[in-house]
Amino acid sequence: MTREELKERFRQFSLRIIKMVDAMPKTISSNAIAQQIIRSGTSPAANYRAACLAKSDKDFINKLKIVEEEIDETTHWLSIIIDSGMLPKNRVQDLYDESLALGKITSKSIITAKAKIDMQMAK
Repeated sequence: MTREELKERFRQFSLRIIKMVDAMPKTISSNAIAQQIIRSGTSPAANYRAACLAKSDKDFINKLKIVEEEIDETTHWLSIIIDSGMLPKNRVQDLYDESLALGKITSKSIITAKAKIDMQMAK
């Protein structure tokens, strides 16, 4: 997957989060979670774009770590939404699965970037 393809995948994820939040019930608890997940679920796209503009490999890794943290938080909130029944599981499951997949891609990218630095230092 190219950087451009991953940028688009994160962007689509953000749009899906926005649509899901707009479909959530208007209760005190769901409003609180909606405010959390709208931030954590849309920030990976922006932070991944920032990582692609990194000034160095270390800067790239640091920015990807932010993406990793935000996508992990989003996965947490999606599991809360599913387990609490705020939305039907079938409405949220694909989004939850995509958050897990994006988290794995991000983690692997961090590992790969760290290995690149290690190889450069070994020379």
